[in-house]
Amino acid sequence: MSGFLAGLCIAILPFLAAGFWLGRRTARPQSLGDLGTPVEHATFQTLHTASLAAPPLRAGLTEETARRSAGRLRTLLGTDALCLTDREHLLAWDGLGAHHRTEIMARLAGPLETGRGEAFPLTCDAPDCPVRWAVLTPLTVDDRVHGALVVCAPRESAVLVRAAGEVARWVSVQLELADLDDSRTRLIEAEIKALRAQISPHFVFNSLAVIASFVRTDPERARELLLEFADFTRYSFRRHGDFTTLADELHAIDQYLALVRARFGDRLSVTLQIAPEVLPVALPFLCLQPLVENAVKHGLEGKADKCHIQITARDAGAEALVVIEDDGAGMDPVLLSRILAAGVSPSGGIGLCNVDDRLRQVYGDDHGLVIETAPGAGMKVSARLPKYQPGVHQALPSPSRRPPAGQAGR
Repeated sequence: MSGFLAGLCIAILPFLAAGFWLGRRTARPQSLGDLGTPVEHATFQTLHTASLAAPPLRAGLTEETARRSAGRLRTLLGTDALCLTDREHLLAWDGLGAHHRTEIMARLAGPLETGRGEAFPLTCDAPDCPVRWAVLTPLTVDDRVHGALVVCAPRESAVLVRAAGEVARWVSVQLELADLDDSRTRLIEAEIKALRAQISPHFVFNSLAVIASFVRTDPERARELLLEFADFTRYSFRRHGDFTTLADELHAIDQYLALVRARFGDRLSVTLQIAPEVLPVALPFLCLQPLVENAVKHGLEGKADKCHIQITARDAGAEALVVIEDDGAGMDPVLLSRILAAGVSPSGGIGLCNVDDRLRQVYGDDHGLVIETAPGAGMKVSARLPKYQPGVHQALPSPSRRPPAGQAGR
């Protein structure tokens, strides 16, 4: 009997192994490219649909963004109809039952005022209309109601109410991120205005005084300096775009230095070593000029002897490395750390701090300024600019001149 059982086990072993193998094949993906089990497939589809709906909403709640995201949101909830509204208008309707728009907008005032959602039956005389019930959920950002998400279905459903609430919270998060992006843009614009205000009074007065000194003795020189001054101020106070190219920024620096050299004469010498391949790299507007201005201020002003400034821009693989170095008085590194932490220098300037903050905002904390200095040893400021960064590009092309590579002794 025992022999018979042993033989039976041996006989059915291949069938058990085959069954186990088939079970594993049906329960797991056959390859990395397959979507896997039904649960895994549903999870993937949900995440994929959400990822497609998110980008339009990151631009805020408008007719265009609502139209582009409404279909994705309806697919996410699996309802017959879905609409998005702001506080006054229906922005987009996707699905069946569009004739219920007026009725839904009439119910909007209460939930928008209280910030609480509600579910209600819809009145409809069309016998074949599948939309009989609506769930209205406010879209709230920082305790402010921006609009509403409304889903429509054939019947009342507690599950749909909860699902609509979760999706509305997710949409609200996307709108909050849009607000943060807008706030960051306004902050960058405010920082640029602060830089422009810093450039204006002292530099403008000194430049005009220098130009005036050449009007009688050297009118042609005065005319050239006036044109340099006009071009530099036009660039500094331009209205379009948060970003520029390294070529345009260096051109503005060249104009700035022309005015400074007219004031200080042979006391200032500048060496430029610029790799042509990094000239098209995009970077935040007015990002390098304050660094050069800082080098001039700490290298020349308050000193009787000469100062040399070296500006280098070279290719560093995926980045452009820009270095601005002077042989001035330098600074105590501890004091410099305090200045950067406080955001304002003892003289009231904000150049270094502003540039450091903006580079970190645009490229990340690992792309802030690297400053090397010591008392009596001058200062060396380095900035690493990624050649390709999402969202970083020059808004409008500028027909500026390119400074020649390797200009020395200017």
